[in-house]
Amino acid sequence: QVQLVESGGGLVQAGGSLRLSCAASGSIYSYDRMGWYRQAPGKQRELVAHVVRGGYVNYADSVKGRFTISRDYNTNSILLQMTILKPEDTAIYYCTAHLNGVDYWGQGTQVTVSS
Repeated sequence: QVQLVESGGGLVQAGGSLRLSCAASGSIYSYDRMGWYRQAPGKQRELVAHVVRGGYVNYADSVKGRFTISRDYNTNSILLQMTILKPEDTAIYYCTAHLNGVDYWGQGTQVTVSS
């Protein structure tokens, strides 16, 4: 059973930084793709960033140059370093992993950016 556990959310002022972490069950080498989505109140869930097994990374235009996704093989985690945060980044952030045709999701972590 795939389990994803997010941590690192919280309240930060605009212009600040946060780092999210997602601990995955098993080796992250096994996943075809891992990434982060977010959902703001009243909006649809949207892609923030993902990384595929070969290393290709894709970012939403709204976070390019501010957010960085990376993999930590020592802890079987994926990280999302978020900088220059804006109030519009406020959302629940979900970790996701794709394995054998199935998408798995964490329970989410709240990020709130105050103006």
